[in-house]
Amino acid sequence: LLPLTAAVLSQFHEDGFLALERFFTAAECDGMRERIREVVAEMEVPPHCRTEFSTKEEEQLQAQGSSDYFLTSGDKIRFFFEKGVLDEKGNFLIPKEKSISKIGHALHAHDPVFKQITHSSKVQELGRKLGLERPVVVQSMYIFKVQSITSLVAVTPHQDATFLHTEPLGRVLGFWIALEDATLENGCLWFIPGSHTSGITRRMVRTSPGTSTCVEFIGSEPTYEDNRFIPVPISKGGLILIHGEVVHKSELNTSGLSRHAFTFHVMEAKDTSWSKENWLQPTPELPFPSLYT
Repeated sequence: LLPLTAAVLSQFHEDGFLALERFFTAAECDGMRERIREVVAEMEVPPHCRTEFSTKEEEQLQAQGSSDYFLTSGDKIRFFFEKGVLDEKGNFLIPKEKSISKIGHALHAHDPVFKQITHSSKVQELGRKLGLERPVVVQSMYIFKVQSITSLVAVTPHQDATFLHTEPLGRVLGFWIALEDATLENGCLWFIPGSHTSGITRRMVRTSPGTSTCVEFIGSEPTYEDNRFIPVPISKGGLILIHGEVVHKSELNTSGLSRHAFTFHVMEAKDTSWSKENWLQPTPELPFPSLYT
């Protein structure tokens, strides 16, 4: 494990991201993959809930925004699919394990394997080294990033704070765990170093009741020059820390191999307010749990 020296921490504050190789063991990664195989095997999705997940803005508005299934997934384990994997009746056109884009958004609360990883002693220790006083877990996702037969999905440049807004900004931190080697070919993450210091220009917010979509974007995403991004490949078991405002993306998976990852977001709750306009809201059934146990 890379010791979290003052120099390493200052690198994180300068760049807005930090790659920590071999943070989790191969056995821990395999345990998560095995557990998700069981979850997928048991998956029963009613056809009307078969939401296709997209990162393109219009499709987000149409598919997610009009979908209660997405908006109410913050305290549940729910399934989101790649485009083109379901026929018009909602039946799978390809094996279901190859059809899923992600599973979210409360694996950390409801699944014992992912709960254990999220609250593992090394994650808690890392939180303390980062100076987090009252961190709470706001969401978690299992991301498949398969080489999709249909869409070869790239994730467009974005800032997590567009979707998870706090006052003040700078209180959200992503933990991104590679469950397989993340390479240039299979869609590793790319970052613009230092891009976490200029705030955000776009937010996804809940619309007023009765509007045709449940969420809308306010503001716009600037165009980022490709040459500002640097790739951050990482081996299986590696952890990437992602500042809530750093600009990042991932390219198409052209490898023929999957690129599974488990990711969760933490908010420093001390002196912070969570926006009531965020799509994701804590519920009486699931208030945001403390990272520290």
